[in-house]
Amino acid sequence: MNEWRYSGIAAAIAALSGCTSLTDVAPTAAVGDRCAAFASTLQGHWPDASTRVTSAVFVPEGPAPAPDPRGFQYDSTVPLKAHCDVQAIMAERQGVDGQSYAIKFHLRLPMEWNGRFLFQGGGGTNGDIGNALGALAGVGLVTPALAQGYAVVSQDSGHDNAVNSDPAMGGAVAFGFDPQARRNYAYASLGAVTDAAKAAIATFYGSAPRYSYFAGCSKGGQEGLAVAHRYPDAFDGIVAAAPGMSLPRAALAQAWDVQTFGRLVPPGPDGVRPFGQLANAFSTSELGIVRQAILKACDAKDGVADGLVAHYGQCGNEDVLPVLRSFACTGQRNGQCLSNLQIDALVRSMAGPRKSDGLPLYVRFPWDGGVGEPGWAVWKVGLAKEGVPALSIVVGGSALSAIFQTPPKLVAADPQGMMQWQMGYDFDRDADAIYRVAAPFPTSGWDMMSARSPDIDGFRAAGGKLIVPHGAADPVFSLEDTLQWYREVDARYAGKGADTVRVFPVPGMNHCEGGPSTDRYDAFAAMVDWVERGRAPEQLNAVAAAASPWPGRTRPICRYPAYARYKGQGDVEKKESFECVRG
Repeated sequence: MNEWRYSGIAAAIAALSGCTSLTDVAPTAAVGDRCAAFASTLQGHWPDASTRVTSAVFVPEGPAPAPDPRGFQYDSTVPLKAHCDVQAIMAERQGVDGQSYAIKFHLRLPMEWNGRFLFQGGGGTNGDIGNALGALAGVGLVTPALAQGYAVVSQDSGHDNAVNSDPAMGGAVAFGFDPQARRNYAYASLGAVTDAAKAAIATFYGSAPRYSYFAGCSKGGQEGLAVAHRYPDAFDGIVAAAPGMSLPRAALAQAWDVQTFGRLVPPGPDGVRPFGQLANAFSTSELGIVRQAILKACDAKDGVADGLVAHYGQCGNEDVLPVLRSFACTGQRNGQCLSNLQIDALVRSMAGPRKSDGLPLYVRFPWDGGVGEPGWAVWKVGLAKEGVPALSIVVGGSALSAIFQTPPKLVAADPQGMMQWQMGYDFDRDADAIYRVAAPFPTSGWDMMSARSPDIDGFRAAGGKLIVPHGAADPVFSLEDTLQWYREVDARYAGKGADTVRVFPVPGMNHCEGGPSTDRYDAFAAMVDWVERGRAPEQLNAVAAAASPWPGRTRPICRYPAYARYKGQGDVEKKESFECVRG
């Protein structure tokens, strides 16, 4: 899409450098010299003239770094292609908050290039340049894209956690006090890094990418939708998994959860509810009862009781509440029942945040068999055994206070201080701050961060394709928000939304991965197949991970609004026994 710009740059630089591609040079010391010389080759020819290379080294073929055991477990046994590893910086400046900012990116250029480019999305508050391997949860990139021959870029979105994490300004969210840093985090750095990466690729290989892709989950999913809206001709295909399309509103839901579940925590002698006790609002066994109740109410609606609520659109309060109430304690909490206060809190959380007059501030969350699982609980209440505080406090609260609202508010960066601020949050008075502007912030947090508009006219006109997988038990970004958005897209294009966008709800899955689900599927390969061969996917073939209740189970992940229904016979562990149906 619109690659003529980069081909022109490539031709100009080829004339200056006397070569058109490093692929003509054997991967020896000569290639290492060429990688090192890459900095001077592009100097003065970057789309952003402030760009400078800080490192360019040759990396021979070899194994990928072992994945962090706490993170996504990609396949590190497939050798990474020999490549030129480039790190660069652009747009260095002084922020209005006195901090030094820049956009940094990491680009890997394989010697055996497949003609394709992948922009690897970020996560959380970013602030990390990323590994540019192209291995991503929720997307299907278990084998790193670099090992497949893709040129891959990642970036820090315009702030550096090692530089800009001022403890006095909220730590890692301190960049929220600078308007341009907010804008870069929301979307602006994506365009700048895309232009830089494509220019480098065109120079390195002597030709522009034949296909350009973007893939990410969570904040990376928001970034995928942001580029579809703001840079519609930049990418041929996008996988935007579990997209934070409504980041500021979702942060309101997290504050709502802290208040809702926090009221189950007895205050101490000083009247303060200890954040460390929030995880005791529900014990592991009590969360198991919640899951049991949801399954009892809705599991069989897809034709078989198999631990998955596949017919997600047909499981409502009217189904679940009577069953939950049947587990109500008649005496004290004993781990074998739920108190009425616990049930009320759960129902309030699932309904989403509202003003006192009932006006919704975000959407509801679906009842799903993954509710109550550790990947759900870690966001809502935390994990007592592991000593992990609720991420709704340490992630949601800090982002709401410093990044999404105007003006930003200085809140103690420690979990206790953040929880106290959220417990005192007034949804009638304070929630509209995500829509406000005030000097020096000319754009509201919502207008800057939101990627929810159904207007994807430019992306659609350019022929782009978008795949959106999303866990039905995602505790951070509700699947219902994604489904409502898709319905708006489909209405805008007179029932032809699926020509451009396909949404795939994943029963049981928590945020990006995990939960009692079949969460191993290759949405990225399906997107490439759609872009390059015109084969639009009706389903994704999924497998349950080893940590699931059913290792190796297979299922079709059906394109919304279809769901996987049991055919009435056959092995329930095999996808062949299910079909995608509507209704």
